[in-house]
Amino acid sequence: MDHLRIQTRSGLRQALGAGLFLLFKQSFRCPTSRRAFAEYEAFVGAHPDVPTGWIDVVADRPLSLEAAEATGVTHQSPQAILIRDGAVTWHASHGAITAESLAAAI
Repeated sequence: MDHLRIQTRSGLRQALGAGLFLLFKQSFRCPTSRRAFAEYEAFVGAHPDVPTGWIDVVADRPLSLEAAEATGVTHQSPQAILIRDGAVTWHASHGAITAESLAAAI
């Protein structure tokens, strides 16, 4: 699984159960989210070997809330959540999301 939009419960379960997965939650309506998404895309471009996926929190609100419940990380947008062996090992939101912070978390 690589950089893709997660739109189904089964896709979310698969992502959360992966050995390593970076989940990104964002809204294209928000300028802060768009900036963070650009940072996420820069990270993905530099680290194509890291499995990642993103959720549009507006279009897929129930899935976004399910991700918050499954990870135990309170919903925010934009938000990055790193999962390793089924457990959250790092998360950040808003201005703390940079290509550098994502790389350092890995």
